Amino acid sequence: MKTEQKIRVAVFGYGNIGKAVEEAVQTTGDMTLAGIFHHDEMERLVAAHPDIVLLGVPSREVPGTAEQLLKKGLNTVDSFDIHTQIPAVHSRLDETARANKAVSILSAGWDPGSDSVIRALLQALMPQGITYTDFGPGRSMGHTVAAKHIEGVKDALSMTIPLGTGIHRRMVYVEIKDGYSYNQVRDAILKDDYFAHDETHVIEVDDVQALNNVAHGVHLSRNGVSGTTHNQRIEFNMTINNPALTGQIMVATARAAMRLAARQQFGCHTMIDLAPVDLLEGGREKWIKRLV
Repeated sequence: MKTEQKIRVAVFGYGNIGKAVEEAVQTTGDMTLAGIFHHDEMERLVAAHPDIVLLGVPSREVPGTAEQLLKKGLNTVDSFDIHTQIPAVHSRLDETARANKAVSILSAGWDPGSDSVIRALLQALMPQGITYTDFGPGRSMGHTVAAKHIEGVKDALSMTIPLGTGIHRRMVYVEIKDGYSYNQVRDAILKDDYFAHDETHVIEVDDVQALNNVAHGVHLSRNGVSGTTHNQRIEFNMTINNPALTGQIMVATARAAMRLAARQQFGCHTMIDLAPVDLLEGGREKWIKRLV
């Protein structure tokens, strides 16, 4: 009996996301870890020629890093989370992936990512209506990384507090490096695109790690119309460990990416483009029997 070859997964970047991806890969039966590569090991990564690379780099580094790998013919998955930039990044990576016969899965986290799939389903169930996405309370990894990269910041933690109807408050706790003032750091954070569109409070603390917590969550709700029937309402809630869920989603989408590559469906895709069954380990007949 022929045994299917396991998908060789490489992890590029080894922060919270990279570690979570490594753990998730180790729980699968159809994948094996081809290696963990740090920021300065791009050449070693390319030489290893894995089937797919899962990016654990900060969002602002994703477009350039993914493009570089796609040009080498390597498939990629990332959890890029800057919502307003997704269309432009999608267009850029789609062109590169198609030209090099590779597959890129963009924004494969939980939001954007799995929440995007829920929003798409709610839109289909109620074409007229309003969907609200309320995050937290919890730690935003993207906002935390952005705050840490502000000049003068020694360490940072950004907490997201839901105010309802999709409006959020950002509570940013910072340790400030010697030689920098609180006002200098606060003003730079408030101007950063990650924070400029929300109510943001910057608070100086002695020890950020004493406050650190990777818990997060979301409440999605849509009120709308099905056909001509009004007053339809559906809600979705989850409370999660932020890195763990992101890592698991990236691993599932890596599986889908390899199936797209096998069908020669090259280009850049988001999670709403993917068939849910392609995220699952094993044959589709098993899942049709079990889930349908």
